Amino acid sequence: MKRPIRILGIDPGLRRTGWGVIACEGNKLVFLACGSVETHERAALAERLVAIHDGLARVVEEFAPDEAAVEATFVNRDGAATLKLGQARGIAMLIPARAGLAVAEYAPNLVKKTVVGAGHAEKAQIRMMIDVLLPKANPRSHDAADALAIAITHAHHRARAELRVVGA
Repeated sequence: MKRPIRILGIDPGLRRTGWGVIACEGNKLVFLACGSVETHERAALAERLVAIHDGLARVVEEFAPDEAAVEATFVNRDGAATLKLGQARGIAMLIPARAGLAVAEYAPNLVKKTVVGAGHAEKAQIRMMIDVLLPKANPRSHDAADALAIAITHAHHRARAELRVVGA
């Protein structure tokens, strides 16, 4: 019998990068772990990126996922903030890719629609659905809950996932 596929979901952020690991066997989803990598907001950007790198590397080493999914960045009015988030997202994609994992990307609206049923759901709605879909999960932050939602989205769309942004 084949072992379940382990999926790492990552919600990139410069202050907090959420991560969540689930196991997927057919339609059955099982919570394995979640958390977030936090950086000190007064630290230099390079130090913050190293903290994200090291934290995610530990997660990949400890949980040995088979696949990874990262939330795509949406561009906002603050170009500098978007660029910094993009750098954190680059680290979030690099770590699983360096471990030999395929990395899928999902637009925030697709994640919300997959988990909640509406593309413009609030964070509280996502957390509520995480409680329903993964009853043993108890994410301590919205970032960890969002990362689990990204992993769930990948579990539902992985057959069609290509290494590009899926949905919009």
